[in-house]
Amino acid sequence: MTAPILREKAALRERVAGWKRDGARVGVVPTMGALHAGHLSLVEAAQAECDRVIVTIFVNPRQFNNPADLESYPRTEETDAQKLAPFDVDVIYVPGPGEIYPEGFATTVLVAGLTEGLCGAHRPGHFDGVTTVVPKLFLQTGADRAYFGEKDYQQLQVVRRMAADLDIPIEVVGCPTVREADGLALSSRNVRLSPEARRQAPELHAVLVETAAALRAGEALGALREAAERRLISAGFERLEYLELRGAEDLAPLETPERPARLLVAAWLDGVRLIDNIAVV
Repeated sequence: MTAPILREKAALRERVAGWKRDGARVGVVPTMGALHAGHLSLVEAAQAECDRVIVTIFVNPRQFNNPADLESYPRTEETDAQKLAPFDVDVIYVPGPGEIYPEGFATTVLVAGLTEGLCGAHRPGHFDGVTTVVPKLFLQTGADRAYFGEKDYQQLQVVRRMAADLDIPIEVVGCPTVREADGLALSSRNVRLSPEARRQAPELHAVLVETAAALRAGEALGALREAAERRLISAGFERLEYLELRGAEDLAPLETPERPARLLVAAWLDGVRLIDNIAVV
């Protein structure tokens, strides 16, 4: 059954208030639509731990530093609702721009430190857009738990920091990356790859796995990065944007995995920016 679609925060808050009066635990899965199996795995995780589940769909203009990228981002509300139907979510919240950024809106939420480097260095303003819209979605939904995928690992850590710093009473839950059978991390951007590029794309994950194994064996990151770049270029990638080892919690740069760490990568293929990461320790 297709879940009811609400477009106004007042109607959503009224419904959530009724759930809370009954003692329900509410989970939210924030998305920008164009749903795939990775998003649906977050819905499943929310349903396993919560009494009520809200999926939000809002293409947030403030987290696109490239206007062309915003323009080309797929809007597939009807298809998304159909994909969610088998999961029996309680509400799909699709706010209009005025519900998120009403006339006169003048606030930006900025998280220092964690947003520097990695995607933050290559997408100026992106995380400011994320950390401005996400607390609004948290507060509008009144959720107790929010579910994010680990594929966007930097975003996950930034959102956790933002929620803690602003004392928003919500638990931010990270869920494992969902992959295709050949290892490619699921992403809404994958549909923009040509058939040939789609065959080349799994090399990104293969490079991550082999580099992580070499780091565990004591090899230096610098030489490994150079080898990874050569391999990706040979496989058809246009360029390696970054390949970095970072602390799993604070995202501090590391040369060796002497504490819990993630290996993160971004690279361009067929004009599409692909990102991925895996745990090293």
